[in-house]
Amino acid sequence: MPDLETDVLVAGAGPAGLLLAAELALAGVRTTVVERLPGKPPYCRGFNLNSRSLDLLARRGLAEGLVAEGHQVPHAPATGMPEPLLLDGATTDHPFSLGIPQTRVEEVLEARALDLGAELLRGHELRSFTQDAAGVTAEIHNGLTVRARYLAGCDGGRSTVRKRAGIGFPGVDARWFALLGDVECELPYGVSAGPDGRTLFVIPRPGYVRIIVREDDPPADKDTPVTLDRLQSQVDDVLGRHVELREPRWLTRFGDAARLAERYREGRVLLAGDAAHIHPPAGAIGVNVALDDAFNLGWKLAATVRGTAPEGLLDTYHVERHAAGEHILANTRAQVALSEAAAAEPLADLMRRVATHPAGKLALAEIITGLDARYEPPGHPWLGRLAPDLPLRGDVTHLAALLHPGRPVLLDLTPERAFAAWAPGIDVAAARSTSDVGALLLRPDGHVAWLTTGSDDTGLAEAIHRWVGDIPVPATA
Repeated sequence: MPDLETDVLVAGAGPAGLLLAAELALAGVRTTVVERLPGKPPYCRGFNLNSRSLDLLARRGLAEGLVAEGHQVPHAPATGMPEPLLLDGATTDHPFSLGIPQTRVEEVLEARALDLGAELLRGHELRSFTQDAAGVTAEIHNGLTVRARYLAGCDGGRSTVRKRAGIGFPGVDARWFALLGDVECELPYGVSAGPDGRTLFVIPRPGYVRIIVREDDPPADKDTPVTLDRLQSQVDDVLGRHVELREPRWLTRFGDAARLAERYREGRVLLAGDAAHIHPPAGAIGVNVALDDAFNLGWKLAATVRGTAPEGLLDTYHVERHAAGEHILANTRAQVALSEAAAAEPLADLMRRVATHPAGKLALAEIITGLDARYEPPGHPWLGRLAPDLPLRGDVTHLAALLHPGRPVLLDLTPERAFAAWAPGIDVAAARSTSDVGALLLRPDGHVAWLTTGSDDTGLAEAIHRWVGDIPVPATA
């Protein structure tokens, strides 16, 4: 007999795992998160939420507090671009990047997951599992056996879940490595160059700086711990002089490897975040794509566990997010190539011209941040995309608030339809807006599954059948 039974076991308490747990718990699904680390890490991996992440978090009422705490920057984080990619005019409710520690984002997500009833077990490392037609049995390092209906691997780039599931991780190995150190020193912020032209980057952080410098002759075992002496030697070598580094908070090594899981689902096992993809750090996209994965997966897995999901719904997670993963790998690798484009000046020149054209600059900003994500074939500009947070006239004043419960929404913007007859399984709302759209069917993640610009409801029954399931349909529909 298992020691613990749950509906979904989530391995990993990073951004993907915590948001997924919150989404599942919001839907009433029993969720247990196991995390190998006994406590919260004493370092912070990243400091950026992009426009896409803020838009998604706003659909659950989580963005406003973070925005109030963070620092707004009016452009998309990008590498290798000749000038900042301003977000003014982009298809987003948050035309800025938000400087905020990833640790703070994780605190907010953890609190939400726990408040909604999820269970978090720190110091519990998943070592192995087996799956059958009814579920997954996982073995935890301390002898705990957990039985779950589904297992979600959110356990990072070296994912045990991915490896044990037999899911391939094809891609390209790193061509270079860099050292990252959170230390105290007297180097100025920004780029510092040595006598031979080599450079390092110094990024201000609260009470310390983050130094990033390419590593000469990295060790054969890239998991070899980075020491302060190693970082000091590399910094001195680049600068051609000694600048003392003190009080190390975090020392690590990263490269430009790019890999994508062959599939995001294997039976009752699913992957999200770095377990599904690794990529160069260009564009500060890591935490953001992890949140995007979890937001896409949460409502689909919850409906599947509850038995209300239409056939094939859970498989759309792989279809939608694997394609997004391919785009992210291509985007980040292209940014790295542009930053090294001295040997490819024609490419750099082409991108300069695109990036300095107003339309080109906006398109690049949306691509790099994932704001261009579309889950339906092109049609109406909103179809398949995250619906904008329309101002509404009625009891609810903004569209995003309708999505806080995490349910599909059928919104009449005329309002003149008798949509109440469609109500089982769907939240029905009526309001007025200045938009030319007459009605919308929104998935729980806020993406538009159907819309009409007039009074014709053709296709609505099919969209509901596809994304919500079989519910009574009015005879006149």
